[in-house]
Amino acid sequence: MKQLTVLIFLLLNSLGSFALDVSFSHCSFNSQQGPYLESYIHVIGSTVSFIDVEGGQKQASVEVLIIIKDGEKIVAFDKYNLHSPLTATTVNFVDQKTYLLPSGRYTIELEVRDNHQEGNEVKMNSNAVLEFEENQFGQSDIQLLGAYSKTDREGPMIKNGYFLETLPFNFYNKKASKLAFYLEIYNSDKIVQEEFLVRYYIDQLGDNSTKKTVKLGHKKRMPKAVNVVMLQMDIQGLPSGNYFLTVEIRDRNNELLSSREVYFQRSNPFLDTKNLAEVATEDEFVNELDSASLVYGLKAIAMHISARDGEVLNMILKERKNKAMRGFLFRYWAAKNPNSPKLAYERYMEVARAADKTFESGFGYGFESDRGNIFMKYGKPNDIVRVDNELDAPPYEIWVYETFPFTNQSRVKFLFYNPTLGAGAFRLLHSDCRAEINNPQWEVELYRDAAPESINNETNYVDATRVTDSFTRRARRIWEDI
Repeated sequence: MKQLTVLIFLLLNSLGSFALDVSFSHCSFNSQQGPYLESYIHVIGSTVSFIDVEGGQKQASVEVLIIIKDGEKIVAFDKYNLHSPLTATTVNFVDQKTYLLPSGRYTIELEVRDNHQEGNEVKMNSNAVLEFEENQFGQSDIQLLGAYSKTDREGPMIKNGYFLETLPFNFYNKKASKLAFYLEIYNSDKIVQEEFLVRYYIDQLGDNSTKKTVKLGHKKRMPKAVNVVMLQMDIQGLPSGNYFLTVEIRDRNNELLSSREVYFQRSNPFLDTKNLAEVATEDEFVNELDSASLVYGLKAIAMHISARDGEVLNMILKERKNKAMRGFLFRYWAAKNPNSPKLAYERYMEVARAADKTFESGFGYGFESDRGNIFMKYGKPNDIVRVDNELDAPPYEIWVYETFPFTNQSRVKFLFYNPTLGAGAFRLLHSDCRAEINNPQWEVELYRDAAPESINNETNYVDATRVTDSFTRRARRIWEDI
């Protein structure tokens, strides 16, 4: 079998995540019926399969399994299908559940599976603590809010006259200017007789887990059986980084009665680009690079950049300011090889230039094409099958990776095809890699120009996933046998 001739000089970074992207969080509250746990699930629509339904609409569906344990004992169990709204486009969708539990410490196990894409699943564990005693002062967990609004309705996401949507991933992107949160205080009327103080502040997490307070506020409250606290803070000036929001309850003598904290992340590329321009690079290798070389070097690492830093990178490439570009590029390679960032950069760029030439398509750089992107992410495949002489299909390639530590898989395959027949214009059509596109209808798309009767045992062309095997339609056979 033919193989790429480009030599890989170094191992490239992995994505380290599955295709199915789900945010899972929970908060503990108290009520007249007793303590309870709220769970919040947020499914990213672009990572789950939407199928066609009646009326030209689409819908996704996942199977959710939640197990709550006290030690090894299962105290709550929930298994159900969660469906997205009917939609014409891909959308995110959410769910919220409530579990009555006695005060204690629990382990939560979550499994979410895509009902329309085998192997597209995610599993995670979390710990929960419910500490509420009758006639004792108590404080709920802090619920970070992605959205909220007043409402007269009742429902599972409504508390005290407000619709509350939990912030997914505890992450504030570049568009977020406010941090809003909700919590409840219990039995203050039985502990204090006068007004008390709700003190809330944001600490930035620095090196060696040090904390620095960057935002501070306080409100006074009168004692009640249940005090509802819903506040917001301006975070426009917070740079990208890791933070803690802490809410303390103190009496008039400033004695601490209760405290809760929650971790969150912030992405602020508008502010970060200014900070990057201040990075000292005068004596570093990036100072020797002109504007074109900086753009080239930044685009060559784009596929390895996290979503948070990706916003910063896009802003830098849009503004094309040399100081900021040098700051970003140097910071990236200094993190990869603190002792010799220039050497790491030069070795990587040898690979990038080779990929640029090998996968040239006439649109952007070769490493920005689908084949180049996969090559730069995962390295050289073990095998490549090229097919350019099937009458019913455009040219296509199947890449095989025997071992794939990036997602802990083996024999991972990628199928690229060239529907426009343009020079090097191959697109990724399908893969069984958990971190990349999985297209159940890849075979139908590949042979879309074949005769309609080629659809295998399916009368509905829109929902078809297979075609009849023949000497002019061999892709399925090659995919399974390679």
